[in-house]
Amino acid sequence: MTATVTLPVWLFVLILAFAAVTFASHFLFPSVRWFLRRRLERAVARLNTRLERPIQPFKLARRYDLIQRLCYDPEVTRAIVDHARETGVREDVAFEEARRYAREIVPSFSAAAYFGVAIRAARALSNALYRVRMVRHDTEALSAIDRNATVVFVMNHRSNMDYVLVTYLAADRSALSYAVGEWAQVWPLSRLIRAMGAYFIRRKSRNTLYRRVLQRYVQLSTAGGVTQAIFPEGGLSLDGALAAPKVGLTKYITEGADLSAHDVVFVPVALNYDRVLEDRILVAAGRAGGRRFEARIGVVAGFALRQVWLWLTGRYRRFGYAAVSFGDPVSLRAAPELAQAPEELAQTLIDRIGAVTPVLPVPLVAHVLLHGGPMRRPALQDAFSDAAQGLNRGQMHLPRGDRDYAVEVGLRTLLKRGIAADTPEGYRITGEGRDLAAFYANSIRHLMPEPEADTQVSATARS
Repeated sequence: MTATVTLPVWLFVLILAFAAVTFASHFLFPSVRWFLRRRLERAVARLNTRLERPIQPFKLARRYDLIQRLCYDPEVTRAIVDHARETGVREDVAFEEARRYAREIVPSFSAAAYFGVAIRAARALSNALYRVRMVRHDTEALSAIDRNATVVFVMNHRSNMDYVLVTYLAADRSALSYAVGEWAQVWPLSRLIRAMGAYFIRRKSRNTLYRRVLQRYVQLSTAGGVTQAIFPEGGLSLDGALAAPKVGLTKYITEGADLSAHDVVFVPVALNYDRVLEDRILVAAGRAGGRRFEARIGVVAGFALRQVWLWLTGRYRRFGYAAVSFGDPVSLRAAPELAQAPEELAQTLIDRIGAVTPVLPVPLVAHVLLHGGPMRRPALQDAFSDAAQGLNRGQMHLPRGDRDYAVEVGLRTLLKRGIAADTPEGYRITGEGRDLAAFYANSIRHLMPEPEADTQVSATARS
C-alpha cells in the first residue's frame, strides 16, 4: 500500500482533471446553484411586493421539471399511445417525439432577464421609436380583478412592436407569457425570448400529438396562475383591419379552467400606430395573397443602420404616436356560459378590442383623404373634425388637444412617405400610396360611420 507508483505526466494530469470535475459536479456546482437560487428567490419575493400580480411558482419552476411534468401528464401519455397506434411507430419513439415538442414549447423564464434587461430595453425602444400614449386605461376595473385569478391579455396584432410595447406598459403589473410564432425560433433570438417566458407555437400544425402537448402546457400554465398574452387573430394583420378571431388558444384556456379554484379573466388590449415598421412588407404579402413575408435580414439591418445614422447626424425623428387602450375585462366566473362557448368568447373579445381601438392622426387623415378626395387644408381640417365627432375619449387621441395640430401631424407623415401629395387641387392620396393609406385607414374603419351615398373613393381621387 505504501509502494510508489510512477505515472506519465499526461495520465496524472488527466486523473486530476477527472477528480476536479467530479468534485465540482458533486459538491461545488450544487452548492453554487443552491446559493444562486436562494438569492433569486429572495429577489423575486421583493419584486412580487411591487407587482400588481405576483410571479407564480409555476413560472419559476425549472424548465427540465416542466418538460418532465408535461411529458408524463396523463392526457399527453394517452395521446402518445394513440399516436403510436395511428402511425405504427413504437411507443418509446412516440414518447421522444412528444418530448421534442415539449422542449420546443416550454420556456425558461428568467426574472433577471425579464425585469433586468427586457423591461428596460422595451421602455427604451418604445420611447425611441414612438410617442407612446395610453388612451384608455380603467385603473379601477383592472385593479378590481381578483389577485388569485389568471389574467389573459388579448391583443390585436398590428406589428412585432406589439410585444415590446405591451411588455413595457404592463411592467408594473406582472411578467407576461407570450404565445410566439415560428418566426422567433432562430438563434440567439429564441434563447432571449424563452428567457422572457414566451412559449413557441406552430400556428399551422395539424399534428394531433403536438396540439395535445401544446394544449396541456397552456392549461397547466392557466391552472398555475401565469399571466398570459395572446393574439386571437393568429398573426399580423395584412390589411390593417381587425381579422376574425381564431379560437385555438382561447379554447385551450377555457377547457382547462377550473373556475371553482380560481377565476380566469380576459383583458382586451387594443393597439394602433401612426406608422407600423413592417407596413410595406405586410401590404406586399396581402397583395400577393399569402403570409410569406419578404423581410431579408439585409433590408432590416439597412433600415436600422439608417435610423442610427439619422440619430448621429441629428436628423432622427420618431415615427409618430403609438397608442394602447385597455377594454373592459371579461371574467369567466361572472359569465360561465362563455367558458362553454369559446367561439362566442373569442368574438366578444375581438369586439371589445375594436370598441377601444385608438384613433391616431395618421389613420384618421388617411381615412378622410381616401373617402373625401383632394381637399385643401381648411376642408381637410373640417372633414377631420366631422370624422372625429362620433368618437369618445376612450377612442381618440388628439395630440395637444388641438385638431389643427393633429391634422398637421398626420398629413406631415403621409406627405413625407409619399402616401399623400400636395397638388393644385389639394392634398390627395397618391396612386403608389393608396394601399398603404388603406392599411392605416382600415385600422379604424369599424369605428367610422359609413360614407354617404357611394362608399367608393371619388373618381378624382382615383386618378
